[in-house]
Amino acid sequence: MRFMEEKTGMNKPSWLQNAVFYNIYPQSFYDSNADGIGDLNGIREKLPYIHDMGFTALWLNPFYESPFWDAGYDVTDYYKVAPRYGTNDDFGALCESAHQLGMKVCIDIVPGHTSLECKWFQESAKPEKNEYTNRYIWTDKWTKAYGDMCIGGYSQRNGMYMKNFFYCQPAINYGFAQIDDPSWQLPPDHPDCLASRRELVSVMRYWMSLGADGFRVDMASYLIKNDPDCSANQALWREIRKMYDAEYPECVLISEWSQPSRAIPAGFHIDFMIQMNLAGYTKLFRAEPGHNFDERYDGRSYFHRDGNGSIEEFLQDYLREYHATKGDGYIAIPTGNHDIPRISYGRSKQELEVVYAFLLTMPGVPFVYYGDEIGMPYRADIPSKEGGFNRTGSRTPMQWTDGKNAGFSEADADKLYLPVDEHGVNVAAQMSDESSLLHTMKNLIALRKSSPALCADGEIEFVNRRHNGYPLVYRRWLDSDEFLICINPLDVPEAYSVGEGWQMALANQAVAIEQGQLTLKPFGYVILKKKV
Repeated sequence: MRFMEEKTGMNKPSWLQNAVFYNIYPQSFYDSNADGIGDLNGIREKLPYIHDMGFTALWLNPFYESPFWDAGYDVTDYYKVAPRYGTNDDFGALCESAHQLGMKVCIDIVPGHTSLECKWFQESAKPEKNEYTNRYIWTDKWTKAYGDMCIGGYSQRNGMYMKNFFYCQPAINYGFAQIDDPSWQLPPDHPDCLASRRELVSVMRYWMSLGADGFRVDMASYLIKNDPDCSANQALWREIRKMYDAEYPECVLISEWSQPSRAIPAGFHIDFMIQMNLAGYTKLFRAEPGHNFDERYDGRSYFHRDGNGSIEEFLQDYLREYHATKGDGYIAIPTGNHDIPRISYGRSKQELEVVYAFLLTMPGVPFVYYGDEIGMPYRADIPSKEGGFNRTGSRTPMQWTDGKNAGFSEADADKLYLPVDEHGVNVAAQMSDESSLLHTMKNLIALRKSSPALCADGEIEFVNRRHNGYPLVYRRWLDSDEFLICINPLDVPEAYSVGEGWQMALANQAVAIEQGQLTLKPFGYVILKKKV
């Protein structure tokens, strides 16, 4: 690849080979002090459960001090845990406990913007010049600039500040790759823009010194503005990757870029394949009306029971990105995250089983959003909380038991961060049921971790491209270890000729192979291992 020669230190942390991440929304996971909000000590208490499920690493959504206009993605102090989650010492203790179990802890970092309450912005907004004057992007105009991206009327300073998302998230100034107006746009190598980079690196070093094993980077490709080919942002992250490789070679960089062929050459170890830039992810799971927040998609997903989707729409994106980054970094196809409807939305337990069989047998690094292992529902009836809007329904408290507040908190119900579904699915019930979705995922994770071919670097070939890819059949192999994965997401039986020489590794239904012919029942999957 054309960017590869510009990268230095292409090491990949060895633990990524069999990594399976568990993504936790801290305020909704477990409340240890009965104030109605999940916290770091709550996560620490639940580490044995996470470890027993087979997960090897955590990704924690932001826990920094914040006014919480956007659920913590509006940071006030990058160096401080928000009091509602605990203290910096609590974070260090969480990392220590996770490391004792052989698990890694990666955290969200939001480098592109802060809250309006951040001291940097308060100083930058002053009319007199100071060291923070150019820490944010300010126009010299008070009329409309850059469409609706610039906001005025909130400071004594003349002009307007550029936002990144909500009005309360002013954009930190890393410069403009292409300058349209030199009166207020700075180049990336301007000293004030370089100061923003140094501060970002300082923040990362700080949390890694406390035990963090890496970062998921929010809006990773949007730091330097007006960068249509992302080359300037790639150069920025390659610089940070040099620091990583020199000082923290076993720590990981994960990007919210959704274009691995750009993110991996930029120095990231993992990039998510999500709804942002690549249509393939949506076409897998979320193309139905109401199952996504993008009006462009009004058709059917591949993983929809009626069979009107096509695996080709996913493969067009996936295989291009996979071959462009193979050997250099990993693609992550998550079960979901805090920004999209839960994968359970509109799906039965049986339908979720085949989705998980797919996600946990693909190359790269899997990410499971908290609660997806039990099929927690998307709550469309939940009022918006902390800027969540229709995302709020994917952020409800973890359902641990059938007791008070679903085992999430001992607080009174009106004190809870969000309401719980006390009569819904829960961990305790599924732990005691060997046929539960929880055990399905646990078994899939165990098989993945014990089989080199099913881990991150195993090869893949999609062998059934007929009939829109129904059933879904693909090979995974590494050296002499080889598997054939057969998945039927439909509500009717599907048959496929697998040939001879296979033995059963895992299936969710009784499966018979007669004369090399495999028949999959509705919502059935089977994982076959090559006989040696």
